[in-house]
This record gives sequence, structure tokens and C-alpha cells, in this order.
Amino acid sequence: MRVTVCELPHDAAALEDAWAELCAHTWREQSELVLLPEFGMVEPVWEHEAFDAARWARAEVLSERWMELLGELHAQDVVGTRPRSVGEARYNEGFHWSAVGGVRPLRRKYFMPNEPGGWEGRWFDRGDPVFPAFRAGPLSFGLNICTELWALETYAGYADQGVELILSPRATGAATRAKWLAAGTVAAVRSGAFSVSSNRVEPSGVCGGMGWIVAPSGEVLATTSAEMPFATVELDLREAATASERYPGYVFRGAGG
Repeated sequence: MRVTVCELPHDAAALEDAWAELCAHTWREQSELVLLPEFGMVEPVWEHEAFDAARWARAEVLSERWMELLGELHAQDVVGTRPRSVGEARYNEGFHWSAVGGVRPLRRKYFMPNEPGGWEGRWFDRGDPVFPAFRAGPLSFGLNICTELWALETYAGYADQGVELILSPRATGAATRAKWLAAGTVAAVRSGAFSVSSNRVEPSGVCGGMGWIVAPSGEVLATTSAEMPFATVELDLREAATASERYPGYVFRGAGG
């Protein structure tokens, strides 16, 4: 399976150019699955301390417009997150778009920071505390949204479910790239799955780019950078299927609970 990760800006003019380049990349690389960053096409509303209903509404409208453009990536499947209101509740919701079925909701972010620059607790209601396996055709994947990469207890469950990819849309800072890549590597090794992540990027460094693809062995297969903001790797999913037979997978087999 050919999987693409990326780093994308949210500034409207910069995003327009980056989107065109990403679409050209996925067409050229014949990408089958594309992972977008957290809130990949809209403003990072959580950077504002006070909730603003008008700002939230604009983000929802813009997100829905971008959903209509996902086919431009020429991929079979696209995963990301979006703002989503359900009644009075507001969520950071994962989505899966497919060329066959369109957009379907995935789980909603449960673990969230609430501090300067990341006031997610003021913007979002808590979503789903469970981390199930989802399917995209024959592929089985889990979704850990940004901070949820640190929910280490989820990886044992993914191992027991036979998840092949852990997808992690992010909005993390430039100064903490190494720490986040370390978390992604642990996710891969403990779950026996490929760890796949895309990140937002801003000139200020508040969001610092660097997507990655890490093999179940812990080998870093690809990362993105300012010079190379997109990366595509052909993944042999059989490597995930046999990870439980190798160390450390076999040690924990059946211990997911």
C-alpha cells in the first residue's frame, strides 16, 4: 500500500499553493492512502483562549468545503480531523474519505490539553474514550489524534486487534519534533503496526511540521521537512501481520485486555 504523509500550512494563500503541490505529488506517486494533519485545512481555533461561536462556525463551513476537494488527491482513502458540532456539543472529529463512499466519521478526540496555545478543553467536548480498529478496504487502522499519541495504553489493544496502521494527525511545535517522533516510534513497536503521522506547519514554529512513517520494527522509513513537505512510502502490510511473532510483540501477545 502506498501511503503519503505531509506537512501543510493553514494560511489561505500558502495552503492553496501547498494543496496544488500535494495533489501533484499524490498523483505522481500513485498514493492510495493520504493522511492530513489535525484540522488540516482550517484555523487552529484552540490557540485562542476564549471560545468564539462565530470563529467556530466559520471553521465548520470551511472544513465542509474542503471535504468536497479531497477527490483532487486521486487517492482511494484520505484520513484527517475536522470541527464537528452535534447538538450543543463541539468535537475534534476524525474522518475517513473514500473514493467510493465519501466522508464518514471516525472517533472523536478524547485526550486534550488545556493551556496557553492549546485551549482545546475550552473549544471541544470530550469525544470517545475507546480506540477501536477502523477499516479502509482491506486495511485495518487505529486513530490517535495528536496528544493521544501519548495514550500508551491504547497500543496493546491495537496489537490484539491486529491493526496495521496507527494514524496520527498532529498540530505540534517545532521545538518538540524529536519527542513526538519518539512517541510515534513507541506506538509502532508496541502495537506491531506502522506509525503514520502528518503535521501542521506555521512560520512561527507553533506548529512545526515533520510528518513520519515508522515501521513496526521502529525503523523510520520517511520524514517530511520544509524542503520535502510530502513523503510517500510503499508499505508491505505483511510486516504488521507478522510483528506479533517477533520481539517484543510475542512477549505481550494477548495482553491488550
